[in-house]
Amino acid sequence: MSGARLSDKNALVCGGESGIGAAIVRRLSAEGATVLAAGVQVERLLALADEAHVLTAVCDVTDQAAVTRTVDRAAALPGGLHIVVNAAGIMHADNVGDIEDAVWDRLLAVNLSGTMRVCRAAIPHLIAANGGAIVNVASVAAFNGSAGMASYASGKAAIVALTRTLANEYGRYRIRANTLCPGWVRTPMSEAEMAEVAQHRGITVEAAFAELGDRIALRRVAHPDEIAASAVFLASDEASFVTGAVLVADGGARIPATARAP
Repeated sequence: MSGARLSDKNALVCGGESGIGAAIVRRLSAEGATVLAAGVQVERLLALADEAHVLTAVCDVTDQAAVTRTVDRAAALPGGLHIVVNAAGIMHADNVGDIEDAVWDRLLAVNLSGTMRVCRAAIPHLIAANGGAIVNVASVAAFNGSAGMASYASGKAAIVALTRTLANEYGRYRIRANTLCPGWVRTPMSEAEMAEVAQHRGITVEAAFAELGDRIALRRVAHPDEIAASAVFLASDEASFVTGAVLVADGGARIPATARAP
């Protein structure tokens, strides 16, 4: 890293207090950007502020008033708002036949509508700054038909469509919008998933992750910083002609076209 690629940029990262979001916050800051990390976990935000020397804001992306305040605060930084990253997300396992309305509504409210609300609030500020970059974090679940991912995958797939329409409509204002779709990443969310798998199968969490890695071309799950590097590329001027794109960072997990054993 140069440590100065983004020295003239101001960035807002929603869902920036943990996991992939926190890694993106750290990476943006290390590249010289002034970063406002927003989320709902206050203690993690405070710790991140001390560690990465960033600004923080408590923001629930299901609350439009909170979103507006947070986006306006980021846009009030000297020079305006240049980069918006939507990394806020939650996960719950379900199938189409057993989806609960409350779970479906909650996942879409956070993962999809939350992303939309932040983008909607940010667009006027990005236009005022003569353009900028939006990076919406989705998931390879948007393309995979995995069992147990009905509500989650639906929301993530919709983020891809939302981002592409945004890119088409606002490209005239020099706003670029791209979707980042990670595969398996070692985060608190994936730790919780693997803990359930480990308990069900009577193995350790590390063993569960190892078995998972065996199904990935690179034979491992990602570190959050690897996904953050992809996000920073999409946010930077190095991706100046990239918009409406989907960057899949899954270590090659989607390469196999069948379930045929190796």
